[in-house]
Amino acid sequence: MVFEQSWRWYGPHDPVNLQAIKQAGANGIVTALHHIPVGEVWSMEEIEKRKALLAQSNEKDAFPLHWNVVESLPVHEHIKQGKEDRDALIENYKQSLRHLAACGITRVCYNFMPVLDWLRTNVHYKLADGSTALLHDLEDLIIFDLFILKRAHAEADYDAELVAKAKERYPRMPEKELARLEESLLMALPGDKKGFTLKKLRKGLQDYNRISAEQLRENLVYFLKEVVPVAEEVGVNLAIHPDDPPWPVLGLPRVVSTAADLDHLFEKVPSTANGLTFCSGSFGASEENDLPGIIRKYYDRIHFVHLRSVQREGNSRFYEANHLEGSAEMYKLVRTFYECQKGQKAAPIPMRPDHGHQMLDDLEKTTYPGYSAIGRLRGLAELRGLEMGIVHSL
Repeated sequence: MVFEQSWRWYGPHDPVNLQAIKQAGANGIVTALHHIPVGEVWSMEEIEKRKALLAQSNEKDAFPLHWNVVESLPVHEHIKQGKEDRDALIENYKQSLRHLAACGITRVCYNFMPVLDWLRTNVHYKLADGSTALLHDLEDLIIFDLFILKRAHAEADYDAELVAKAKERYPRMPEKELARLEESLLMALPGDKKGFTLKKLRKGLQDYNRISAEQLRENLVYFLKEVVPVAEEVGVNLAIHPDDPPWPVLGLPRVVSTAADLDHLFEKVPSTANGLTFCSGSFGASEENDLPGIIRKYYDRIHFVHLRSVQREGNSRFYEANHLEGSAEMYKLVRTFYECQKGQKAAPIPMRPDHGHQMLDDLEKTTYPGYSAIGRLRGLAELRGLEMGIVHSL
């Protein structure tokens, strides 16, 4: 097959348990040690503890789970900022890579997005069928930036027409809607129990005040030139996740958003251990990105795949669509992967369905938006069927 069916699991506290993942049909587990503070070394003991949880789930079952991808081994903000202590933090990162390799885990997803990971303005956007999805609306983001966050000189970062619309709409917005907007944009990532506050966000943005996209790009290349030789030595493939959304947000630079960004990154650090997590939703939020073209050009560097589709509505708004719908043209993407795999006689790549809708019984449960069980189960089932149809018809 084209892909190894995989599932993101946030560890023992994830409301979606390992038995449910097995029933969904995935056996590759994409997980991380979220309890270890960013910048500290992942010890072999902690890595083996996580592996042991998977082993326990396999004792009475012929459908074994295994840890196939780390998502994520996070990069400390001081490395991204080029602070004086970055070399010590990079040494810790190298040691974590050595420990993972020694424990048999050789694919590591990470990102280089400053302060924030993926950003949505409504994490419970109601669709016509009653399910909920993740929404990014630039007008809403402007309202948050100007009137809730109150970032200095924020207006200059946005189109004047959109700013005018935001200013006209803001006074009429109910308190409940404003609270929803703030909650969505300050939401912690899964595994992060501390979360963001406006104070923490302002401090994070201030730390990047004088860091341009060019400087951030240089800091990424510096990091990779240090860690990639170690990854090569121990047999680990690094896979950077693209920016989500793929453009600057809240004044923060983004440097992994376009094909040109990838060209620069892979030219500066040409080893195939310096690889890519191909996320069709992140790249696909911009109509300027040629997704099949990125797959074809960099297939040998794609070590991990996130398949999801966003529905673009103009240049300022998108929401997470069903996996086979929206703007991604999923048939083309899976077919391109199949053609590249067949041409290179390559092994299946770990793939997980991403950002499923909250639907059916999960609407009544407490789940992290985008990571409920049933929506991702539907996505995986649709993707598996699409893959099988392509493989058996071509």
